[in-house]
Amino acid sequence: MFKNFAYQLCRLIIVPVFRLYYQPKIVGKNNIPEKGSVILAGNHKHALDPIFVDICTKRTVHALAKSELFEGPFAFFFKSIGAIPVYLEARNNPEAYRKAKEVLLNDQVINISPEAARNYTEQILLPFKSGAVRLAKETGTAIVPYCIKGNYRFLSKDLKIVFGEPLKIDEDDMSEANGRLYNVIERMLLEN
Repeated sequence: MFKNFAYQLCRLIIVPVFRLYYQPKIVGKNNIPEKGSVILAGNHKHALDPIFVDICTKRTVHALAKSELFEGPFAFFFKSIGAIPVYLEARNNPEAYRKAKEVLLNDQVINISPEAARNYTEQILLPFKSGAVRLAKETGTAIVPYCIKGNYRFLSKDLKIVFGEPLKIDEDDMSEANGRLYNVIERMLLEN
């Protein structure tokens, strides 16, 4: 309950400020279901990407975030809004996976960057980790792919997020499912 209250309180402040300052364009937000579990999965180019995703829906979005954010002076903030810590250097993150699965089984929303880290390269996308497709398959949850393009600057003319149609993961081969998700997001980035 407290996590949802803290999240909604932050939204009251952040949403109007973000929209006024950046004036982002949002396309396809009607692809995010109004209820039930959903995984939002897209590229990750900037620290503000999770906020951009959050302002696109009135639902509480539980973001998977690097564990370093849960240490130091801002740890309370990330814990209070329901973010889930992920250890980027670890080969597996069983606790993060368990928490994300629990969120989905309670008909809530998860935001995952399959790239697992911000993309500082010239590549359109980094290779994807398979967590998003595994969670989708195990929980029967659809993935709503998204892409973020443009720059985070005052009164930006090009900052845009596009949400695609929900994907059901029906492949048993997680590598194949992950490749399909990668191809969808890559195509969205190239077309928008």
